[in-house]
Amino acid sequence: VGTEAEFFILKHEGGRVVTSDHGSYFDLLPLDLEESLRRDMVIALEELGFRIEASHHEVAPSQHEIDFEYGDALKIADNLITLKLAVKTLALRKGYIATFMPKPLYGVPGSGMHTHLSLFRGEENLFYDPQSPDGLSRVAKGFIAGLLEHAPAITAITNPLVNSYKRLVPGYEAPVYIAWAEKNRSPLVRVPPQRGKGTRAEFRSPDPSCNPYLAFAVILKAGIDGIERGLDPGRPCNNVNLYDLTPEEREEWGIRHLPRNLGEALCALEKDEVVKSALTPHILDYFLKAKRQEWEEFQRAVHPWEIERYLELY
Repeated sequence: VGTEAEFFILKHEGGRVVTSDHGSYFDLLPLDLEESLRRDMVIALEELGFRIEASHHEVAPSQHEIDFEYGDALKIADNLITLKLAVKTLALRKGYIATFMPKPLYGVPGSGMHTHLSLFRGEENLFYDPQSPDGLSRVAKGFIAGLLEHAPAITAITNPLVNSYKRLVPGYEAPVYIAWAEKNRSPLVRVPPQRGKGTRAEFRSPDPSCNPYLAFAVILKAGIDGIERGLDPGRPCNNVNLYDLTPEEREEWGIRHLPRNLGEALCALEKDEVVKSALTPHILDYFLKAKRQEWEEFQRAVHPWEIERYLELY
């Protein structure tokens, strides 16, 4: 497993939380004003034993990404928890707020946690087949098919906040439709071009608010179910922008929509026996209870958007 954890570095100003720069993807100083703070974070993580592969400014103002070396699922889950704690602590010491909230700002991309997945037997990458025209083995395609079949239920775990679904909307580089491709970033699953030991599937929906232990458990369970049942992911949506397709065209392709809100995702989870089996009854029961309560509280709350839009009009 390998992850790309994105986050925002914000600051208090005039009683509000605001961005602290106007940088964009891969910008440096003077646009990336938190470059030195991000460097301090990288140094601290390296001192904790991390092997950092990249760190850079992301697309939105004050948005950043730190990538570390891939590894087995448990190790990467441990590292994600450590990274989040280190990043938030160092930001606080400098007078900033680091947040892994999926969508803290309107009108810009949210923070995702793209998750790269492959299965190994010893040194052999089971996703690679040099005899296949696309270099992908039946194991890889079965795994991808499992992710696609169980995606609605998985989403409840990988995108566990009400706010998570403000990120999963068209136009902001986040997946909305359940499909796969090799040379296309609009579907849920992308297969990067590397082959051999680098053959992998990128699951693009998770966000960094998720519990990585639970997220990896349900992702792997879904993928393995696809392998064991010999599922076929269908044709890849290469060179097709899914956002440009009409509803009729998506139906023709057999493309479903990810859950549009936390309530839909929880309903999908409750109906999916395979995904539920990846969680103990104790964890599942408490998760559903807590998230149902969160969703119901959100539905009852009156939001500032409603006041601004309706108060004087009606």
